[in-house]
Amino acid sequence: MFDAVAKRYDLTNDVLSLGQDRRWRREVIKAVAPKPGELVLDLAAGTGTSSQPFLDAGAEVVPTDFSIGMLQVGKEAKPHLPFTAGDGTRLPYRDGTFDAVTISFGLRNIVDPAAGLRELRRVTRPGGRIVVCEFSHPTWKPFRTVYVEYLMRALPPVARAVSSSPDAYVYLAESIRAWPDQAGLADMLTSAGWRSPTWTNLSGGIVALHHATA
Repeated sequence: MFDAVAKRYDLTNDVLSLGQDRRWRREVIKAVAPKPGELVLDLAAGTGTSSQPFLDAGAEVVPTDFSIGMLQVGKEAKPHLPFTAGDGTRLPYRDGTFDAVTISFGLRNIVDPAAGLRELRRVTRPGGRIVVCEFSHPTWKPFRTVYVEYLMRALPPVARAVSSSPDAYVYLAESIRAWPDQAGLADMLTSAGWRSPTWTNLSGGIVALHHATA
């Protein structure tokens, strides 16, 4: 599915989020706070758009994704990044490899998100950190109703106009609607072995940044 959307993935996300995805990416970088020389795992990196800022900040970054199509498109545009194929539940890295791990809008797509969080914990050094950027539940109830209606009714037609595989965005809408709320994801992090999870709501809770330590 993600191979099919790879060519116009970044454009489609920009259109569907009304440009908010750029702000969300900036907030991820601020939350991770990469330091020069640190090693960062960017899981579900797709075409590497989310990875480049870590390199710009002086950290080493390893963009990793399950989709070969995404990695190929990313490698063409950013050949200097060390794109790596990897299953989120069986990462090809040793225990305690990374100073920080992050995943943006990809945890929902791992076949077993809880297993994915445990695997991210495994490859993070003691005292390291995780930042999860994921769609969540708007905090204002009237807006939440409008948002769900947008997802289920407006998002697929918009996706058909700009995406190379609009059916994938029908899945996107359904998966967002079924995803746990902010507290639910914090509980998942704790169960996976992460300590002291906190979160910050972005865009009224459409997106939440969860932060925890290993």
